[in-house]
Amino acid sequence: LGLSDHCLVHLIPSYRQKLKSAKPAVKTVKRWTNETERVLQACFELTDWSVFEAAANDLDELTETVTSYISFCEDMCIPTRTYLTYNNDKPWFTAKLRQLRQAKEDAYRYGDKVLYKQAKYTLEKEIKVAKRNYSEKLRNKFYSSDFSSVWKGLKVITNYKTPSPSTVENQQLADDLNEFYCRFEKTPLTLPTTLLSPTPALQISEDEVRQVFRKNKRRKAPGPDGVTPTCLKTCADQLAPIFSQIFNRSLELCEVPSCFKRSTIIPVPKKPKITGLNDYRPVALTSVVMKSFEKLVLAYLKDITRPLLDPLQFAYRANRSVDDAVNMGLHFILQHLDKSGTYVRILFVDFSSAFNTIIPNLLLQKLTQLSVPTSICHTGAPQGCVLSPLLFSLYTNDCTSKDPSVKLLKFANDTTVIGLIQDGDESAYRQEVKELTVWCSHNNLELNTLKTVEMTVDFRKNPPALPPLTIMDSTVMTVETFRFLGNTISQDLKWDIHIDAIVKKAQQRLFFLRQLRKFSLPQELLKQFYTAIIESVLCTSITVWFGSATKSDLRRLHRTVRTAERIIGTTLPTLQELYLSRVSKKAGKITLDPSHPAHSLFKLTEHQNGQAQEQFLPSSNPSHEHFTIN
Repeated sequence: LGLSDHCLVHLIPSYRQKLKSAKPAVKTVKRWTNETERVLQACFELTDWSVFEAAANDLDELTETVTSYISFCEDMCIPTRTYLTYNNDKPWFTAKLRQLRQAKEDAYRYGDKVLYKQAKYTLEKEIKVAKRNYSEKLRNKFYSSDFSSVWKGLKVITNYKTPSPSTVENQQLADDLNEFYCRFEKTPLTLPTTLLSPTPALQISEDEVRQVFRKNKRRKAPGPDGVTPTCLKTCADQLAPIFSQIFNRSLELCEVPSCFKRSTIIPVPKKPKITGLNDYRPVALTSVVMKSFEKLVLAYLKDITRPLLDPLQFAYRANRSVDDAVNMGLHFILQHLDKSGTYVRILFVDFSSAFNTIIPNLLLQKLTQLSVPTSICHTGAPQGCVLSPLLFSLYTNDCTSKDPSVKLLKFANDTTVIGLIQDGDESAYRQEVKELTVWCSHNNLELNTLKTVEMTVDFRKNPPALPPLTIMDSTVMTVETFRFLGNTISQDLKWDIHIDAIVKKAQQRLFFLRQLRKFSLPQELLKQFYTAIIESVLCTSITVWFGSATKSDLRRLHRTVRTAERIIGTTLPTLQELYLSRVSKKAGKITLDPSHPAHSLFKLTEHQNGQAQEQFLPSSNPSHEHFTIN
């Protein structure tokens, strides 16, 4: 300071109060009650939909008019409420508490110690009463089976998955993202006139529309047309007749109404720091009515394409899951490594904007080859569409391995090439990778060579250095671990790294359980929260890794369960019990599904009375007594 040797340092804390880190938000919500729902239902019951059909010149005009009318009626019949929310608001913090807090702050500002001490004591006492009342409110909702409100309250109490702040509007960013993600097909669309076999046309009944409308979730966001899922769910009986006509007319004319094609794109950052447009993930909000329409078409498409699908495509198929894909991959690897002089090279393929690069003409040709009528598959696989993941699976259905020593596993756009190498001969593996590259080029799918990586599993003594793999003049990076469909796989096929992540995540979530205990909630509620938030983490893909986990890893997992038991004050299912239960169910389903790629690995074991049992488990695990494996 001055001419002295003292220095003044101004430190700015990196932490900011929640109240100051984000501005208060003004929210407007619709107040759905039994009375307002009856009013809206009566409004639609008195509506003469034939007037709309007679006045419309085409399908676009009819659909636009109907959706606008529904949105208008909803705005007129359902009252709204506008309120101000702060970032640090708690559900039990009432208006009385705000007054007491203001009185405490005033006493502190005036410097009256006696008044401040009294105000502080009164506020703390009232906070305890408010928390106790809120806990009783949650308990009553739980016993009345209002689980949606209970779950919402539990998440608010624990601050579990606090919603991110709203994004800043930026017109230039929206335009740039629109240019970046758009793909245009310039060649004219040619519709094939022949199918492999005749397929019955799709006709949608009112009952099917009614059922799919009732399955909508109330809290989902509406699309650009303004029709909310709550409206469709509440007024399913009244709206099913007009929309069943619109859906069938759309199928008959091979035309999707324009208002159903619009979507609101929300760019979600993939990384904490944005360096380019590719660091945004486009999340599309499409019409809820169109999503319901697509769900009906989705069930139809699954039925007619199921027999022709690649057996190693595990996405969006009945009795298939991520666990099945990982288990089949591990089975191929371990079965091959049992032989002498063998090793495995695994290529994890990554596509750039896979859904956005589909060529409609090629998609149409591939679908007609799968006996899908042209009235169903006219064109397109837009982002955010219910059908898009299945359409991508059908688009890549002909991408398979021709060599038995190379396995190509697919889970939607996640593709994995497993090369089973014998005596150092990699010719088949490299040829299949080359053919995959050519196939991607012909089908307009762009391989992301920066994210495509390779891992080698080699248990030989003193294995030699392997020549690198090259794709499109780029050397593929070699990794020791990779997160494959939610499971961290290591070169040594051990699960310590994966279990480390599971234990860490579960222990972090124990904090939320401790927060709930402070509210003196019933054990049933705490147990429900544990099952949904902690047990779900511990049991993720448990059929893949639990049987191969070491004793030390299992002890760490069991300690987490025991800690949760002490917090809740009751016994919980052990991981061993959950593992055996899930393996039993999984094996039983596989044995009853001849189309499953693992079906041939299981066979029936006869009971003492000679009848085949319905329950199966691999006999390779000593704890399993009811299964044999070929």
